[in-house]
Amino acid sequence: MEQRGRRLTDAFVAALELRKHLREGTAFCDALTNLKLQIETLEDDYPEWHPAPYSFHGMLKLFIYLEVTGDSYRSLTHHPELADVFGLDRVPNESVISRTWRNRFDDDVRGYVTASAHCLVKEIHNENLSVPEVRPLEEVKQSSEEATDPAENTTEFSNEEICRTTRLAREHGFGPFDSERAHNATYEDTRFFELQTFIGMVGCGTPQGAARFKFRRGKEYGPHGDTHLRAVKQFDPERLLEGFQQATERLLSVIQSESSFRRPVTVAIDITTVRYFGDVEGMPMVSGTKDGDGRAFKFATLSIVGWNIPLILAIEPVRESSSWDQNPPNRIHRVVRRLVRRAQEHVPIEMVLCDREFDSKAVYQTLSNLGVNYLIPKRIHGDEREAIETMDENGQEVAVESASVHVEQGSHAMQFLSFPQQKEREQRSLRRTSQSTPRKLKRSAATTAAAGRSRTNTRASRTTFWRRPRPRITAYGCSISCSQCCCTTSGGSLISC
Repeated sequence: MEQRGRRLTDAFVAALELRKHLREGTAFCDALTNLKLQIETLEDDYPEWHPAPYSFHGMLKLFIYLEVTGDSYRSLTHHPELADVFGLDRVPNESVISRTWRNRFDDDVRGYVTASAHCLVKEIHNENLSVPEVRPLEEVKQSSEEATDPAENTTEFSNEEICRTTRLAREHGFGPFDSERAHNATYEDTRFFELQTFIGMVGCGTPQGAARFKFRRGKEYGPHGDTHLRAVKQFDPERLLEGFQQATERLLSVIQSESSFRRPVTVAIDITTVRYFGDVEGMPMVSGTKDGDGRAFKFATLSIVGWNIPLILAIEPVRESSSWDQNPPNRIHRVVRRLVRRAQEHVPIEMVLCDREFDSKAVYQTLSNLGVNYLIPKRIHGDEREAIETMDENGQEVAVESASVHVEQGSHAMQFLSFPQQKEREQRSLRRTSQSTPRKLKRSAATTAAAGRSRTNTRASRTTFWRRPRPRITAYGCSISCSQCCCTTSGGSLISC
């Protein structure tokens, strides 16, 4: 992974170096002639004894030219004067060009060429640089979509979007954060925040991001990757949380100038993990992962759901007890309490959505004490499985069972709601015909509507809890293939739709 990152960085650096000369008015061919490619991460698949008369470096330039211009192999052979641009004695014929791409270049080299050339094409079009040879931008976008697996496709931000986001973050978000570094430091804190914003938006590591950031903003504008990492480590965690709170207040004040939060909002609490691959000794904030083998930092976030973009209102690190530290056992309900209280300082909250990791009586009661509704997936144990089996035997699709929570922090009434999971419900709907009875149609509509409300959470949960009595039934599912268990507090007894 690190080698791939370096390779992509070298490709982008080559593109940005070419863009720099094009900005100065240099012709594309002249800029390519003077370009020195970094090829330490690339391998020539032709062995040393292979009688290839064309240098590896020269053939790389040739293919970058082809990818930037969109010319065919045949058309290239009609321009022998380009040999000097590539640093070759002569322009190779079509057969040599084809064999080089198929046999001499491996996937890494081909990816290097494509990434560098396509990056340059996008930069030329984004900045309206005068390069008559460049291919249309649509061809690059289309080829990128065809070569990328949609499941692995990531959002790419244009230069304009990155600059606008960084400017807005600088105006409304950076101010409250302070590293308490010396005032005569080479770089202000804002430079590190701008670099971190850039790294997050382009989706790369610190070394690669710092190199690309310098080429975009100037060599003296941004810090080196190592300098950035050292500066980030100087921030005190508590002061970071305080700065986040102040930045959230600023952001909300800007948003409320356009639209206020007069109505109570629905929020979601989720656990986010960031993988950690270093030594765990002396790292109390590092926890184990669910698979048992990995290590990660964990933090809980509370965000508003139902808007066009997720608006995070509160964040809290999750410190767990591990074999390499002396941390006390984690009490997740305390994390929930801190998150909700911070969020309630900014907006009124009606409902809290959580995932299965928050399934505990202490969390239920904590949310009840805070005066909010809640929906939490239920872990499936023996009692739940027995209830599901009973429903299957009785032919029930939806059932509600009254219950109550009694813990040290207090008590409140609640209900369990069980209903079929989404996949099983879809299979049954396919088996129904137009001769279905009104009762079955009503049951199907009620079940679908309930599941639709539950999917307001960012992660599909399978069991639901709801604290306050409500006039309607809300449902979720579980991972069991037949029926699923949920929990609400609308009152009532075990029923079937």
